[in-house]
Amino acid sequence: MGRISRRGLAVAAVGTLAGALTLTQASASGPRRGRPVPVGVSETRGMWIATVANIDWPDKTGLSADEGRAGLAALLDAAVERRLTTVYFQVRPTADAMWPSPYEPWSEWLTGEQGRDPGWDPLDFAVTEAHARGLALHAWFNPYRVATHDDPDRLTADHPARRNPEWVVPYGGRLYYNPGIPDVRAFVQDAMAHAVESYDIDGVHWDDYFYPYPVAGEEFDDDDAFAEYGGDFDDRGDWRRHNIDLLVQEMRDRVRTAKPGLPFGVSPFAVWRNKATDSRGSDTNAGIQTYDDLYADVRTWVTEGWLDYVIPQAYWHIGNEAADYEKVIAWWADVADGTGVDLYIGEALYKAGDPAQDEAWQDPAELSRHLTLCGEYPQIGGNVFYSASQVVSDPIGAMSRVVEDHYATTAKRGGEPPVPPGRPGAPESRGHREATS
Repeated sequence: MGRISRRGLAVAAVGTLAGALTLTQASASGPRRGRPVPVGVSETRGMWIATVANIDWPDKTGLSADEGRAGLAALLDAAVERRLTTVYFQVRPTADAMWPSPYEPWSEWLTGEQGRDPGWDPLDFAVTEAHARGLALHAWFNPYRVATHDDPDRLTADHPARRNPEWVVPYGGRLYYNPGIPDVRAFVQDAMAHAVESYDIDGVHWDDYFYPYPVAGEEFDDDDAFAEYGGDFDDRGDWRRHNIDLLVQEMRDRVRTAKPGLPFGVSPFAVWRNKATDSRGSDTNAGIQTYDDLYADVRTWVTEGWLDYVIPQAYWHIGNEAADYEKVIAWWADVADGTGVDLYIGEALYKAGDPAQDEAWQDPAELSRHLTLCGEYPQIGGNVFYSASQVVSDPIGAMSRVVEDHYATTAKRGGEPPVPPGRPGAPESRGHREATS
């Protein structure tokens, strides 16, 4: 992508990353609180608003409160104009906060200086303004990324990572919390839970960073943690996956306890494992596998019902040699079938018209064809587009084509604009299905 983002390492690792998400029928589990599904609407239509490195918002640091509000409102207006229903707003990009958190400092991406109070509350504003427009807003958290640099002295003096340096692993020019330390796992949950408990958000959302994407020639140094907490695990990979499994299950339980019916979802890199690695994997040849490289066993999270929704980042074009979009979404539809976990597909809108991408991405109809394919799978319940900047700029008219071909009416089957459950005029939520760990 040529920029710091949650997608960047995946793009570099696989070579060609394209994606897909779709719109069709809702999953068998039915509507949940965070999903806008009034009568006549059968899909989620979403976009991610990335704040790390000022990717989408704010477009630069140091904006005044009025400028910040205006920029965020403009993105929400664009979501309405494109007939979307849901926004995923990144509120904890790098162990910092887009709200007044008692656990972590204000985000540097607001003012240019980590810890400086911007004089307003972006999360509160985003929730209020999204709901006023009939949009659902999911708070998007990155659990373990501490900084996009590797200098602890650049963090605020009272930053938890400086108070607890044993929690931090420098890797690939960045800083990460060590997922293998139980105190870390508890702390990051506390930091995220504060926003869950304090704001009227419509969902809790994680992206694809768990253990970091691999960097050639480097090792993630968790030797001491493995020696202390590895227990009976002989294989470090199994132990790392266990650490992430615990994070998912424990956060799922905290969300359900704090706000029953509030959905919890994850947006993973879309290849769990290649079929050549595991017969249960997808018919792909991707250079990254979430199970082996990020230690995220997302397939198990879905089949065991530990999530309420999953948005795989299927960022490949149709016919891609390493990972064909059509084969990837078919695999996910099969995995999600009958689980009660809602499946949406993450779409690489940012690739449309990019001269560095394959020829398929120079065609304004590529993404529209993705949605058409998704419509063939009843397990797929919608599309989410990365990212908000491109929803606004509409590169080569790709987003306009999606709207024209698939969102021609406000609701897929006609009807009034979507209203998030819990708002006036919204249907009653059925809440979560019971799931055991």
